[in-house]
Amino acid sequence: MATATRNRAPGLALIAHDQTLGQRFVAGADEAGRGALAGPLVAAAVLLEPGALGADEQVLLARLNDSKKLSAGVRDELALAISSVAVRIAVVTIASTEIDEHGIQVANLGGLSRALDLLEVPEGAVLLVDGFALPMQVRAHRPLVKGDAISAAIAAASIIAKTTRDRVMEGLDVASPGYGFAAHAGYGTAVHREAISRLGPCHVHRYSFAPIAVAA
Repeated sequence: MATATRNRAPGLALIAHDQTLGQRFVAGADEAGRGALAGPLVAAAVLLEPGALGADEQVLLARLNDSKKLSAGVRDELALAISSVAVRIAVVTIASTEIDEHGIQVANLGGLSRALDLLEVPEGAVLLVDGFALPMQVRAHRPLVKGDAISAAIAAASIIAKTTRDRVMEGLDVASPGYGFAAHAGYGTAVHREAISRLGPCHVHRYSFAPIAVAA
């Protein structure tokens, strides 16, 4: 049994987890971009019906996993698969100005809660959030540490959040050339920090973050 579990495709193990929760619907929420120096934070929520996923749908989701463990190409393919099998998907984008105004933690928790609200989850569904309890979420939900490597619904949300944010950063790379946003997605890489030193911060940088505040 242990060998069979180890050899199982990661997505199938995640689906199996959600099927054991005992409810027809499972919603998962996750975010992308919390630690970036520029660009928005993107929160996503995905509603699945795990028990209704047939063999074909499970094949589509077989590579489902924590988005950070997947290549960009696989994430893009999985985003299409998730869109085809999910009951509903909701995405919330929080601009850098809102992050500066309220702080990253408030923006993060609020974005995750708003994404779940937009999902219009049916009564009785299990609500799972990657790592965080949401003080502003009135419905019962479960924070699941490293949930994007445990739950199919959270992993799906992590992929939707990441691929959505990557497209946004590609657009910002065109609008604000020179920073390399398409390559590093706004994170604090050496290339990005050098560009900030050379060009100064731009309007999509997070001025409440120390490296940007110092450079401004």
